Amino acid sequence: MIQFDGVTKYFAGKAAVKNLSLTVGKGEFSVLLGTSGSGKSTTLKMINRLIEADEGEIRFAGEAIRQMEARTLRRRMGYAIQSIGLFPHWTVEKNIATVPVLLGWSKVRVSERVEELFSLLSLDRQLLKRYPHQLSGGQQQRVGVARALAADPEVLLMDEPFGALDPVTRGALQQEMLRIHRLSGRTIVLVTHDIDEALTLADNIVLMDEGEIVQQGKPAELLTQPKNEFVRNFFGRSEMGVRLLALGQAGNAARRGEWLEGEPIAAALTLREALSQFITRRTDKLPVVDDRQQPIGVLHFNDLLNLRELNLREGVQCAG
Repeated sequence: MIQFDGVTKYFAGKAAVKNLSLTVGKGEFSVLLGTSGSGKSTTLKMINRLIEADEGEIRFAGEAIRQMEARTLRRRMGYAIQSIGLFPHWTVEKNIATVPVLLGWSKVRVSERVEELFSLLSLDRQLLKRYPHQLSGGQQQRVGVARALAADPEVLLMDEPFGALDPVTRGALQQEMLRIHRLSGRTIVLVTHDIDEALTLADNIVLMDEGEIVQQGKPAELLTQPKNEFVRNFFGRSEMGVRLLALGQAGNAARRGEWLEGEPIAAALTLREALSQFITRRTDKLPVVDDRQQPIGVLHFNDLLNLRELNLREGVQCAG
């Protein structure tokens, strides 16, 4: 879907991105991860030509973006940023409808799309006629994502979209994005400096430093097969274990055919979150239920110690 071939970008004579080659597959959730100044936001903005590359070529759906009219290109890509950028004097409904209206959609089609997105993002219809300043930060960010998705773009670009939110709201929106990705199969490229956010969301992580790709691959691959010391230190040697547990879910690791009384945990809980429950409750076994509160089995604390046997997301079976 997106391909970088030897791309370099200079600012004031210094390369912010250096000879970058990268492929983002169709339907993939790719996360550009790195510290401030690593080149990840510049890389993202070159995809929709908000920043022009100085060297190399970027292709979108097989076509060189330099050969495409910038406005046409951007209308094929949704774009969501941390500051959201909603128009303050427009209602929520009008903000979401911005791009479809520019594309000449009929009023009926625009209205149907807004309704569809409100349902998809779990927004209350009462918010339609409100203005951005009347919304909470989480609601504003949801509206920003809805606007980015409004014209049904082929790609969704997101630059630190949840960085200004509190942890609870941020976590809820991360889960919302995973759900949207599963439902739509849309290609998503997201920039973040937050390691846990990257591990939660990504199919593929691209770890950058000083304008270059240090390592890319499945989340579990970067944790269990770090390419060098930079990667090991970036992910935190002392936290590797708990971050690996964040890639698995309680429902997948629970022992079927067992049950015990007590307050259950949800199957969707990560094994990292389950570890916290083990410690808080001072127990070595936890009952697990599905989203309908039906028993699945029992999660054993000792099972967390054997990563080979746990059903973690993509690639941990090769871990020691």
